[in-house]
Amino acid sequence: MEYSFYDFFKLLGSLALFLYGMKIMSEALQKFAGDRLRSILTAMTTNRVTGVLTGMLITMLIQSSSATTVMVVSFVNAGLLTLAQSIGVIMGANIGTTVTAWIISILGFKVSLADYALPLLALGAIPVLFAQNSNKKSIGEFIFGFSFLFMGLSMLQSNAPDLKHNPEMLAFLQNYTDMGFFSVILFVLIGTVLTMIVQASAATMAITLIMCANGWISFELGAALVLGENIGTTITANLAAITGNTQARRAAMAHLMFNVFGVIWVLIVFSPLTSGITWFVHNVLGSTDTEVAVPLMLSAFHTTFNICNVLLLIWFVKFIEKTVCAIIPSKKDEDEEFRLRFISGGMLSTAELSILQARKEINLFAQRTHKMFSMVRTLATEKNDSEFNKIFSRVEKYESISDNMELEIANYLNQVSEGRLSSESKLQIRAMLREVTEIESIGDSCYNLARTFNRKHSGKEDFTPKQYERIGQMMELTDQALSQMMRLLENPAHTDVNQSFNIETEINNYRNQLKNQNILDVNNKEYGYQMGVHYMDIIGECEKLGDYVVNVVEAQTDVREKKQ
Repeated sequence: MEYSFYDFFKLLGSLALFLYGMKIMSEALQKFAGDRLRSILTAMTTNRVTGVLTGMLITMLIQSSSATTVMVVSFVNAGLLTLAQSIGVIMGANIGTTVTAWIISILGFKVSLADYALPLLALGAIPVLFAQNSNKKSIGEFIFGFSFLFMGLSMLQSNAPDLKHNPEMLAFLQNYTDMGFFSVILFVLIGTVLTMIVQASAATMAITLIMCANGWISFELGAALVLGENIGTTITANLAAITGNTQARRAAMAHLMFNVFGVIWVLIVFSPLTSGITWFVHNVLGSTDTEVAVPLMLSAFHTTFNICNVLLLIWFVKFIEKTVCAIIPSKKDEDEEFRLRFISGGMLSTAELSILQARKEINLFAQRTHKMFSMVRTLATEKNDSEFNKIFSRVEKYESISDNMELEIANYLNQVSEGRLSSESKLQIRAMLREVTEIESIGDSCYNLARTFNRKHSGKEDFTPKQYERIGQMMELTDQALSQMMRLLENPAHTDVNQSFNIETEINNYRNQLKNQNILDVNNKEYGYQMGVHYMDIIGECEKLGDYVVNVVEAQTDVREKKQ
């Protein structure tokens, strides 16, 4: 078989399509799914066992553990699953994929979702091209990404060196079958590399069956290839995680760790395990014909390995989570994952504890919006195009996080309010709901400021030094208001609320002063009318942001006064 440079570029193009599909799918999930899909997935993965069962079910339905783990990485990337939940689903996917091995060994047939990719594209094009509703467009984009993902996977397999239909290329391996345990290790490595090339453990399982059926290798070495295939199949999720965030890369790494550790302990008990599988197929299933027995033995080995590995490692999910967090630490400037830190999936035993939990989450919400404003201040003076675009993208990401956090916290508070509460607790919840709304409005103002700076940055003109100085003074006053709000939220009993009102008065007065001065400056030709519009948009948005800060302060003040 010849494999040209052109074929290699087709392989790279297939990989590009796969990664692009992954990216589109993840972004569409973030736009559309919101709290709904997250709630469903959270309910399905409330503990380790249900997480494993979920992974098994999905993989058995779509007949591809690679596709399942890629989707899990996508869900983690979109903030729909936590790292711990994803580990359970990945464990289940490893068991679910053994069904594929049985189908191959018994029926020699594999259902492929790639066959439906083009019809799905046609289905997804309707909402993308014609729908006005953003949610419907997101559904179409998700279908597009899903189709591209499976098209990419299919093309990766078809454009890889066709080892499956040219097994004679591997006939030379029979020269390395009589080196004892070293042969086993060698065939584990070969299985890993083969699966990484072919991009499908099912295809390498077929290759393994051909080699065993032709008598090139024994069942034991075929089992070693199967172990290698379990490691090699993790490359798909790790490729998908390249475009993902830290949590997505950790989920893919957890998949790799899970399979590598499983292979290590199975190698320790390799001889008795393979002997037991051979005895089971010959004596219990009553199969002695080599052509029938070997596929059954390999499938039984594959199933036994994955089930035993899950039963062993399901107790160490937290340890795996800590390990991958240590291997892939968070970047200092990376806080882009949407996940609630203090509010868990279920309700706490008392309303007071639930309210305390929500209070901590609101404080974290406020910290994120304050950090968002700090990014905007950096954006105001950034001249480098690359750095400007990077900061602007992070502000966009934080705005999305802000919308999701508002919804999640508000839903949680509404759940708490349905319980039996004291009048004081009801008052606190009303105030907290108001705070959440106003903090989200602060995030919207930060995003509006960033968009104005982006419009100015895209043009040819720039602010004058005086404009920069006045914008800096206004943003400094706004930052003081935000800092004072943070102190009030964190320590309401020992914070003077009058300082917040005084800062707001300063902001209003300064806005009025700059508004009048702007008219004079434009008339005196100190800068153009368009730059005056951008300038006053920024000043006006800062004043609005100050109003939202005061609303948060007033919500806290009302609770304090009514308590007294």
